[in-house]
Amino acid sequence: MLPNYFQFFCPIKILSGAKAVSNIPYEMGLLGCRRAMIVTDKGVAGAGLTEIIKAAFADSDREIGVIFDETPPDSSNRVVNNLAKLFEKERCDCFIAVGGGSAIDTAKGANIVVSEKSDDLLKLQGAENIKADLKPLIAVPTTAGTGSEVTKAAVIYNEEANCKMSFISDKLYPRIAVLDPSMTATMPPRITAMTGMDALTHAAEAYTCLQKNPVSDIFAKGAIELIQKYLVRATQNSKDEEARLGMANAALIAGVAFSNSMTGVCHSLAHATGGICHVPHGMANAIFLP
Repeated sequence: MLPNYFQFFCPIKILSGAKAVSNIPYEMGLLGCRRAMIVTDKGVAGAGLTEIIKAAFADSDREIGVIFDETPPDSSNRVVNNLAKLFEKERCDCFIAVGGGSAIDTAKGANIVVSEKSDDLLKLQGAENIKADLKPLIAVPTTAGTGSEVTKAAVIYNEEANCKMSFISDKLYPRIAVLDPSMTATMPPRITAMTGMDALTHAAEAYTCLQKNPVSDIFAKGAIELIQKYLVRATQNSKDEEARLGMANAALIAGVAFSNSMTGVCHSLAHATGGICHVPHGMANAIFLP
């Protein structure tokens, strides 16, 4: 049955394919940016993925102002507040988030604090509390699951309250999402499987929740078909570029779907379990989805 009324919004430019990351400096120029902050974590940096990003700037007049690689698995409000101060200290004008959901959400959180000229992310928790226009954010996912590169949400751990906080706003969408199979090739099988199940949960809940609509249904079903085709292949062979790119696209498409239809009880349980017990989000979804 068709809904009486629905909205659908996806304002993100998507770059997908081999060597897609080489276009980042050019895209920065189109955005009017010159000096980027890279937000990532030790695992991504240790796997050499930030070196791939740095190589893209070798013959460009754009520059990397600073690389922050201290993002924890469950990024917190304190990390975000400190990151915002570093962004201003290094005179950066845009963010490049390289990593999984935690790195991308951390960049989103720091962007909120910087753009709102606030001193504490906690003051802006909730839905549609962001009034300022945010700095440009380029998201480069290194996992294929969260869909944070195309969503209007960020989930940040509140260290004081021991829970996960949601921030939701149309202003939170990244400007550009960059899908490059070289950026997910180093994911081990366990992480590939867990993040893939996160993407499957996004798609399944987007297709069944109360806010679903005909457009989000198309994205949700498309994501499920790609996951069915590529998740086992990507898990079994990390060097399968077609499977890696297929899963990257599936996660992105599922992210577009649930950003416009929302998720359901499985994600509610998974976020609560992650906040209290620190169970990895993809694993929690895989447990609760059946």
